[in-house]
Amino acid sequence: MENCIFCKIIKKELPCHKIYENENVIAFLDLNPVVKAHTLVVPKKHFTNVLDCEEDYLFEIMKVVKKISNHYKTKLNCQGINILNASGKAAQQSVFHLHFHILPRYDDDQINVFPKTNYQKEDLEKLSSSLEM
Repeated sequence: MENCIFCKIIKKELPCHKIYENENVIAFLDLNPVVKAHTLVVPKKHFTNVLDCEEDYLFEIMKVVKKISNHYKTKLNCQGINILNASGKAAQQSVFHLHFHILPRYDDDQINVFPKTNYQKEDLEKLSSSLEM
């Protein structure tokens, strides 16, 4: 994709603070981090989001996400990891090239990625039966 910032990083047209790279995936530090070592894991092949990603490629991406997450648990001594993905504008995807966020977490970091809302729970039994695959 010609104007995709991640494609430009992959082609080395733009710099990044690379953490990991293999033939299919690159991982680098986010320029607007939520937490220390906030990392983006990006496939080298352009997919818009998780919904159009080939399954075998998605598997490769997730292997890298797990590898980096385990590395951060040891290297940064963090107590937890958030792995996040936004697929689509309504989900707050801002760069339309598939990517996963790795957020190393600490007990006292006071970051809340799942804020409480006033959303009213539906009848979960009725909802689950309507969504069953």
